[in-house]
Formats: sequence, structure tokens, C-alpha cells
Amino acid sequence: MKMIGVDVGGTFTDFVYSDMESGTLAIHKVSTTPADPSKGVMQGIVELCQQNAIDPSEIAYVLHGTTTATNAVLEGKGAVCGMITNDGFRDIIHIGRHQRPEHYSIRQDIPWQARPLIRRQHRKTVPGRIVPPTGEELVPLDEEAVREAARELAAEGVEAVAICFLFSFLNPAHENRAKEIVEEEMPGVFVTTSSFISPQFREFERFTTAGLATFIGPKVDRYIAHLDAALRDLGMTAELRIMASNGGVATPKMVVEKPALTLQSGLAAGVLGGGWIGAQDGRDRLITFDIGGTSADIGIIVDGKVTETDARSTSIAGFPLLMPMLDIHTIGAGGGSIAHQDRGGAFRVGPQSAGAEPGPAAYGRGGTEPTVTDANVVLGRLAPQDFLGGEMGLDVEASKKVIADLAERLKLSPEEAAEGVLTILNANMANAIRSRTVQKGIDPRGFALVAMGGAGPLHGAEVARMLSIPEILVPPFPGITSAMGLLTTDLKYDLTRTQFQLSTDVDLNRINGDLDRMEAMLTTQFAEDHIPPEAISFSRMADMRYQGQGYELTVEVPAGLIDANALETLWENFHAAHAAEYGHAFRTNPIEIVNLRTIARATLPKLGALSAPAGGSRDTAFERKVQTVFRLGGKLESFETSVYARAKLPVDEEISGPAIITQKDSTTVVPPDASFRQLPSGSLLITLGEVK
Repeated sequence: MKMIGVDVGGTFTDFVYSDMESGTLAIHKVSTTPADPSKGVMQGIVELCQQNAIDPSEIAYVLHGTTTATNAVLEGKGAVCGMITNDGFRDIIHIGRHQRPEHYSIRQDIPWQARPLIRRQHRKTVPGRIVPPTGEELVPLDEEAVREAARELAAEGVEAVAICFLFSFLNPAHENRAKEIVEEEMPGVFVTTSSFISPQFREFERFTTAGLATFIGPKVDRYIAHLDAALRDLGMTAELRIMASNGGVATPKMVVEKPALTLQSGLAAGVLGGGWIGAQDGRDRLITFDIGGTSADIGIIVDGKVTETDARSTSIAGFPLLMPMLDIHTIGAGGGSIAHQDRGGAFRVGPQSAGAEPGPAAYGRGGTEPTVTDANVVLGRLAPQDFLGGEMGLDVEASKKVIADLAERLKLSPEEAAEGVLTILNANMANAIRSRTVQKGIDPRGFALVAMGGAGPLHGAEVARMLSIPEILVPPFPGITSAMGLLTTDLKYDLTRTQFQLSTDVDLNRINGDLDRMEAMLTTQFAEDHIPPEAISFSRMADMRYQGQGYELTVEVPAGLIDANALETLWENFHAAHAAEYGHAFRTNPIEIVNLRTIARATLPKLGALSAPAGGSRDTAFERKVQTVFRLGGKLESFETSVYARAKLPVDEEISGPAIITQKDSTTVVPPDASFRQLPSGSLLITLGEVK
């Protein structure tokens, strides 16, 4: 079976082709086309097929990680949205909760107030009320009021509508009927309901999640339709699958219905790719460190499992998101990050990026700001003949000029300014990793750092040193690891039902009934995707807390019928999870089941182990000597550094740094006090000296 994985980044779009039967693997990169990312996608697929004599009609799957939804939210360039909600509650998505992003700041940025997804004039209210605890109707829905609200929204030019009623997670009848009415009055407009997008309690988060889906829905719909049509025009009959933020892939139909699934789409693929790389070398405790042109994305894998976010910390651009999502932390730090002085004169790097256009000054496309890429050029870590395998030249003089201008403003030498850019960037990334490890009780010294992305191998060793991480894994194709991650996952859907049941009074019939109904609904969904029931596997999770707590922990629910014995196992799972998270458990306290979640998977063909590297020798891999600047012991020094071609490196032979290893999709830097060797899997293992 032949498959192509496509990951769209801020600067480059990456491609990997795999023939599962022959083991053939091919990679490719093109510049991202920000105005219409599908153009870059199609250009890359055409070039990849032409360069490798691949018949497009033989491709079975195209798996795609997209940034369309994420960028729309980050840039505030979504649809003109409207909302219909209960009388008296139009401002829920403005007020939010009593917790603020920064508790003690009087000048903080509150995204849902400063940059509302749905402007107040487009929020309409109607009579009607569903109430707890069972979702009975207290006030009938005023259908004529819904029609009038829809007509007003149409007159105001609204392009998408979210239907958000209180307690719809208990009974979606009012939301469903309102959706039918709006679709009658506003044909062709994207309409969704909060109970369809996220049937969970917490109305602020549920409403905001529906608002995010509405904000990005029309753009995602257009993009997927355009891309699918372009694939067909190329003569491809491949099944298109889109990476979802829960770590699985979804069909175009599901993505169009639930566009919020694609928030952090490509980032999830990167973590999966990093986990797959680690597994090839028997490592299951990993920190994935993916640096592209615009951002650095960090994921944690413990005992082979990718950690997921919880309801209290899942967000995108500051907006809470009540959907399953891999725990990925992103900061504005990449090869295109711009070095500058802030208004107080402090030396900063990022989060602003030069992106793909114009890009760093080194790209020769008109960039005039000093970037991380330019700093690496000035320090001798990137050379024109090595970049993208020599397919893209670098303007060394342009890099020297912008760094020299920065150095003059900072009253430093060009080398000191360039090294300062890298030190600040590396410190920012190390702090981001600490926030996901040390601050959560995880010791990063027991992990390996997987340095990937186009710029990850340039910075991995120095970031690892800041965290006392002893070893760094550099994948065989670090620049396209996210694209490879797309070929390691399954079709995956989730459903959630809110419970609110105490361990002192559990309704087993309700629990088993909800679990059975969720499995049936997921089976029906997979049937629409032409997946038979026997190909589906299920797992169940529960969000739980001690009575009186405000947030939950997610634990595994035993398989099969839930009876008294299964409940005891469930309670014990929660006590253990609480002790692991907080250091203690209250075994005599009542436990509350808040949500039940069912996850369904259908297996897709997967990338197999890569062919062992052919292996060469140190002499055949050696290309030249260059002068490269490093800081050791607080002193800036220039070192004679060996440059090696990765494709010709020997296997399992230790080579001391300093060294630069070149390949088409990335460049790896090994500091002077480190060594590296190529493993039989094809990954590079960098070992740092004097790590404590």
C-alpha cells in the first residue's frame, strides 16, 4: 500500500512517501504558500511523484496535518459569527469564569474579551430552558423567536452560527430544533450546536468551543473541499484523512462537521512521529522537541503514551477548548523568530517571526530583520551549500548585515550578538520544557530529547544541556518527522457524556447505558466511513474528582460491563492517579464521576521500521572543516569544526564534537564537549559530557 503524509508548517510544507510493501521511502519539502496552503501541498505532491516516478493513481491514502484552523484563530481571520442562546445569557462567552489568565495583573490580555470570536451585536437570545439534573424542559423553545434571530443574523452578514443553550449536554432537543430552523432561514450558512461539538458541562468552555468551531468552520470547509478537488484533478483516488488534535486522523466529512478537531492538527503529528522514533530505539520516556520556522512545539511521552491535556488547561490562542487534545505546548520560537529590543531596551527573540515570506534575510527574499537562522549563519552553523541539500541558497552577506546592525544597537560584536540570539532562544525553549516537566513533578533528566523539525537538531544539544538531559535523538529525517508521524496513527473518534455521580450512590444502569450508546454511535460513525464493526477497538476513560474539588483527573475505565467489582477498580485507579499527580490520596472521601468518554479506533496501515542505514566511514562522510563559534565555560570561542554528510556516516562509531551533520531536511549541530553516533535504526544519538 502506498501512502503520502503531508504536514504544512509556517515556513515549509513537508512530504513523506511510503510504499508499505517494498519499504520504499521518499521525502520532499517545498515552501509553504500562506495565502493558500493547498497550492504548496499540491505542488509538493506533484514534484514528489515526478521525482520518484510515482503514479498518483496508485496512492491509497493522503494523510494531512493542517494549520488552516490554528492559523485562523491565531491571526483572528475567521468567519463573521453569530450565536443564538438563552434569554439573559448572551454574555457568558465574554464574562468567562472568575479565574483570570494572570491573577494579579491589571493590564493582562483576556482573549475572549479583547478579541471576541462572536461580537456582542451578533449574539441573539430566545426564550426556552432545559434544566438539570435530568434535562427536563422547564420553558418551551420559542421557535418564532429563533426564526427572527436567524433573520437578523442573515441581515447582518453573519457567515456561521453557533447554537448554545444551557444544559444542552443533558438534553440537546432545543439546540437541535434551533439548528433546523436556522438552516431553513439561512441556507448554506455553517451552523453547529454546542451539544454536538462538546456535550459536556461547563457552559463557558462549551460555548467557547462551539464559537471556535463556528469561527473556523467555513474556512476549514473551503480548504478541505479545495484540496480534495485538487487531488481528484491530479488523477488521485486516494482517501484523504486529516490529522486531529486527539492524536488520530478523521475523514473530511467529520472534519467539516467538527472543524475544531483540527486545532493543533500538525502539532499532534509531530509528537506521534517523535514517539515512533523513540520506540525504534527502545526509548519510551521522551520529550519531543519540534522547531520549525515559526514555533517550537513540545510534547511529553511517558512509558510510550502521549500525555493529553485536561479541561483546565486545554486552549488555543488563550481560548478554552473543551475537546480531547494531546498535551502540546507551543511557543513562538523558530528559525524565523526575529531578534529585537523591546520598548524597555531588553534583548528579545520572538515571538514575532519572519515566516515564509519574506523569511530570514538569509533567504534572499527581502527580509530585513535579524532572525535565528541569520544568527546560525553568522556563527558558521549553516552554510549555503548545505541548506535543503543545496537546493536553496543562503545569502550570507545579508545575514551578516542584519546581525551586524543588531550588534551595533546592542553594543556587542556580531558574534556575541548572534550567540546571544541563540542563547535567549534556547533559554526560552528550555523554560517551556520545564513548564511541562519540572513544574508537573516530572524529572527531565530521565528522558531523551527528540530533536526534530527543520531547526530542532540545530538547537537540541544546547537546550538539553540547560535541562541536564543526557542524550538527544535526531531522527533519520528530522525535518519531516511530523509528516512521518501522520503515517503512524489510526482513524480515531471520541464521545463524551457528563455523569455527576457519587461513589456513595452510583446508578450502574445509567453508566452502562451511556457507555453502550456511545459505542453504538461511534460504530455508526465508522460505518459512514466504510469501516466494519469488527475493525473497531474501543477504550473508555472517566473524568473524576473528590467531592468538592473543582477539577478532574482522567483515569481508565475497566472493559466490559461495569459492576461492583469494576467500580472498585475504577475508584482505585482514581486514588492512584490522584496520588501520582498531587502526592496524596483521600481514600475515605466520596469520589465523583464527572464525565465518561469512549474512544474508538480503526487501524490504518502504518509506517514500518526504516531500512538500516547503508553505513560508510568517517573519512567518506567527512566533507570539510569550518570555523564555528560556541560558548563554553562562559567564554565565546571559535572552533575548527568537521562537517559530515549524514548519508555516509558509519553505524555505531562514536565521533567527537564539534561537528555539523548535513542532510536535505535539516542540519545537526554537535557542540565541542559532546559526541555522536549513528544508531542501526538510522537515528543519531548525541551524548553530552558532564551532565549532572
